[in-house]
Amino acid sequence: MGWLFGSAIRTTMVEPERALVGRDRYAYTVPETHVVLGTPLQGPWPQGTAVIHLALGCFWGAEKELWQLPGVVTTAAGYQGGFTPYPTYDEVCTGMTGHTETVLVAYDPAVLPHDELLRHFWEAHDPTQGFRQGNDVGTQYRSAVFTTTPEQAQAAHATRDVFAPRLARAGFGDITTEIRSADEAGPFYYAEPYHQQYLVKNPNGYCPVHSTGVKCD
Repeated sequence: MGWLFGSAIRTTMVEPERALVGRDRYAYTVPETHVVLGTPLQGPWPQGTAVIHLALGCFWGAEKELWQLPGVVTTAAGYQGGFTPYPTYDEVCTGMTGHTETVLVAYDPAVLPHDELLRHFWEAHDPTQGFRQGNDVGTQYRSAVFTTTPEQAQAAHATRDVFAPRLARAGFGDITTEIRSADEAGPFYYAEPYHQQYLVKNPNGYCPVHSTGVKCD
């Protein structure tokens, strides 16, 4: 999953001026409802719901990992951190949009605190690999945290600083995860309908495990 056969794999970020032009609206209809949780993909969500965008490799497996956490209201697969408006999956896979495969997570911080959610994020993938996760290679697989509140940003940096030395002791390199605000990263674009909750629709679908086995606590 995650590449176009016969196409070049980009392992450096495209320059904004060379990115694909994109479009002014979605090329498809975004589903209204999460097929597992039964909640709206695009809101509105209950008062007090927080939203964060997490990139940890192939969004099929990442979304499934995240929707199972207690306190999660909804999840959605999408694209963020790039330059092309309303990209398609095929465009993202060329590396010419600048986006990374990202999961929107809407959650109740009273049930799932920011640092607990981020602990799951760090432990569920290898944040030291740069523009790849395992055999999935390209800028669209880079690790990222796109925050929407100062509290999330603080928790992202704090949990990273706890996890980094533990990774180092286990023989891993430096964390390459991009941490920045969602405002700075740019809009989250929902992926095509077939990507949403993909592993429920395709139980035997591609779902690699990229966890390092290192614990954050």
